[in-house]
Amino acid sequence: ILLMIAWVKKDEISLFFNPRPSVESLDFIRQNEIRDQQRQNDLPRFVAQEDLQKPKTINASSANTEGQGKTIIVSSDEVINVNVFEKVHAAVVNIATTTLSYNFWMQVIPQEGQGTGFIIDSRGYILTNNHVVENARDITVTLSNGQKLPATLVGRDATSDLAVIKITDENINDVVEFGDSSTLQVGQKALAIGNPFGLGQTLTTGIISALNRSIITEDNTQIDDVIQTDAPINPGNSGGPLLNSNGEVIGINTSIFTTSGGYQGIGFAIPINQAKEIAAQLITTGKVARPWLGVTSIPVTELSGYLNLGIDRGILVIQIYQGSPAAQAGLRGGDRTVIIGRYRLPIGGDIITAIDGVTISESDDIDRVLRKKKVGDRVIVNIFRDGRLMDIPVKLTEKPTN
Repeated sequence: ILLMIAWVKKDEISLFFNPRPSVESLDFIRQNEIRDQQRQNDLPRFVAQEDLQKPKTINASSANTEGQGKTIIVSSDEVINVNVFEKVHAAVVNIATTTLSYNFWMQVIPQEGQGTGFIIDSRGYILTNNHVVENARDITVTLSNGQKLPATLVGRDATSDLAVIKITDENINDVVEFGDSSTLQVGQKALAIGNPFGLGQTLTTGIISALNRSIITEDNTQIDDVIQTDAPINPGNSGGPLLNSNGEVIGINTSIFTTSGGYQGIGFAIPINQAKEIAAQLITTGKVARPWLGVTSIPVTELSGYLNLGIDRGILVIQIYQGSPAAQAGLRGGDRTVIIGRYRLPIGGDIITAIDGVTISESDDIDRVLRKKKVGDRVIVNIFRDGRLMDIPVKLTEKPTN
């Protein structure tokens, strides 16, 4: 029994003997500081290249000649493809997982899965998707040179579909470079490296098709502000990097839109600016701290046919959780009950119309606003109370796990 417990808790035991690093020491965090310093002297991002239309030439040894070089003419686009792959591919890894499930006779059987990840820190930290390693009992990483290594789970976050695993740092020679996903524009070149269908080190290319998309994950979680690309993404690409023409990671390939089960020209990637903040928390604390407001509510539009609330927009606060930011700020929940159909509904609470200037019409709108906030941030909640509009300052705290 003790051996079984030790095997199940092996990741936690490993972390006990290898304490978590500080945020400031992470390679991808230091990259940001260096890039910010360089920006002061940077040229505009989009400039005309004098030789954009001129063909490039490279020399390659000919297998049929001795000491003679063969000139190969390639386009500027091909040069970008080759350079990006050569720069990044060694930091992209294949991830194989083993999970346990039950068959018809309730017998435990192992199931294998595959995905992609990329090395983000010289200490062996690898960023991937949560759904790649979720419920995995065993994780094996295959490096670009074919070497297979066991990996431990550092932390995962189902809400963002991100996870961090770790291998020994003795085998780390290459680390990816992060770009800035906030500067992306539709039409930019996008490249993906991954392991589709288990075919390792595969490069596909396309463009940024759209920005600020919202997708629903398999566990019914909504992820906002994702990147849409037509770079082919197939099963096994999940967790791999989406790259710009400089070979910088701008996103993490996460899912596709399909009616057939295969690639149909629409893929989605989580922006790297969003991912790096989550990765830093997973590495340093093993979890992601998210703010909350602490209210339950119902849209005013659903009550307009039954009640006259004095306003035709916003969400009616039904309940305030004790000790929540909303409670500490003095927001009010329902103080009396009415019967609508077969339901009892608390009314008399505040009606939230906006948070930090963002209109609130549905209960999910609060979550969308707070996803862009951090624990400790202060927001202004616009409410309708007793026939007049008010602004209530609220300091956000960490959402309890329960």
